[in-house]
Amino acid sequence: MSVSVDPSFLKPAQQQPAQALRPHAEHAFAAELTALAAQDDRPRPPRWKLSPWGVATYLLGGTLPDGTVITPKYVGSRRLVEVAVSTLATDRALLLLGVPGTAKTWVSEHLAAAVSGDSTLLVQGTAGTPEEAIRYGWNYAQLLAQGPSRAAMVPSPVMRAMAEGRTVRVEELTRIPADVQDALITVLSEKTLPIPELGQEVQAVRGFNLVATANDRDRGVNELSSALRRRFNTVVLPLPESVEAEVDIVARRVDQIGRSLDLPAVPDGITEIRRVVTVFRELRDGITSDGRTKVKSPSGTLSTAEAISVVTGGLALAAHFGDGVLRAGDVAAGILGAVVRDPAADRVVWREYLEAVVRERDGWSDFYRACREVSG
Repeated sequence: MSVSVDPSFLKPAQQQPAQALRPHAEHAFAAELTALAAQDDRPRPPRWKLSPWGVATYLLGGTLPDGTVITPKYVGSRRLVEVAVSTLATDRALLLLGVPGTAKTWVSEHLAAAVSGDSTLLVQGTAGTPEEAIRYGWNYAQLLAQGPSRAAMVPSPVMRAMAEGRTVRVEELTRIPADVQDALITVLSEKTLPIPELGQEVQAVRGFNLVATANDRDRGVNELSSALRRRFNTVVLPLPESVEAEVDIVARRVDQIGRSLDLPAVPDGITEIRRVVTVFRELRDGITSDGRTKVKSPSGTLSTAEAISVVTGGLALAAHFGDGVLRAGDVAAGILGAVVRDPAADRVVWREYLEAVVRERDGWSDFYRACREVSG
């Protein structure tokens, strides 16, 4: 016996506070989504706010016929984005896989915002994520007073997405215990969520799908079973291919974050952004950008996301304790914190890199001095 979920379960996401520190994607980019929806005349899958073409345009950016500029949310391969969007238009779930900092969460949020107009149906995976986060829980006061009933149920984001025909997100899937992961198998294969306590089930309506993210470095933490992995189409998000691409990504995100925090404009610090990105890439790759010098890699990931954090922190220093222009001294401490995760081994790696590479690089003397000063 199938059952529709009580409408009280399906309340829309709360309206964003006017001064939300980090607005959801559907609120932060509402104007772009509205403009796209108005001019997107291509076929849309059931309950999608945009066509697959519109979703891809929202993520990758472009200019609409009326001149509206859609800013890029993801800088990378168009084909990867097209495959991800096309997957959501089928009955297969989407798994975004990659090393830390490759924008998996960012892409999943924007996909959900563009497809369903709501990115808040979210299960955050941790070692302590319970099965109720994927299936449903109970209001125990009502359960004890009235026994099992729909009124006593607390639906999970997955159950709500199934009933509403929306996109649900599962972050860090491989951090969820294996027995909890397996609760997704029936949902993804049969498109039903059994409720044995009531002898009922919730069936997914058209438009439902799931986007999960997983970390390459978490392989072996809670490896996906073959049965569950078959239910996903996996798209691997790579690190940016070039320095220029990574600088562009960092500059765009720092500009967005900086504007929300009233920090200086990014162009004032583009030189330091390039330096941070160069340092991270060389330490990550184990070789300098000119291919001449091999360097040791530290234990951390030195991801693009970490570069964004370093530069944003530097901008805050420049704004509040400097002249508003991002300089080497503003990013030095942040770089040290990102690189030196293991105080013993990583400090040696960092000092060798400073002396062998940074010290000898033309035009980097101020950067070298600032890094030496904070490194002690």
